[in-house]
Amino acid sequence: MQDMAPPIKVLDIRTKISTLWVILLFNMAFADIVGFAYPGALAELMAIGTDGVSFGNAEGIVVTPELLLIAAIFIEVAILMVYLSRVLARMWNRIANFVAAVLTAVFIIGGGSIKLHYIFFASIEIATLLVIVVLAWGWPDEA
Repeated sequence: MQDMAPPIKVLDIRTKISTLWVILLFNMAFADIVGFAYPGALAELMAIGTDGVSFGNAEGIVVTPELLLIAAIFIEVAILMVYLSRVLARMWNRIANFVAAVLTAVFIIGGGSIKLHYIFFASIEIATLLVIVVLAWGWPDEA
């Protein structure tokens, strides 16, 4: 009888970590997309503030151009890690993944909501970050 290939392909560590960053980004995006379905959520975000600069609010937090820039920077960290986790040398990869995971966790928790869908997505995101850290920390020496 012929040897059968395993049903799941074993991926190298770079591919595993990079793919986990993609999974994290999908969860972050869909947490926001699902949040837009709440009645009044889009209207609150689209309202122009009386100061003419702010855009409205998200659960009581005034949305300003600066706040959106900060959010974009935090999200860009995760986007960059999709690529960097594939190309950086092991030592730098471990450091970058640890720092990016901590920054991203701060962003997820700090920008969080008590809405059930967000708690669900955030739980998946934090679990994904923990797996990334464990894989990066336990990364064996490369031959």
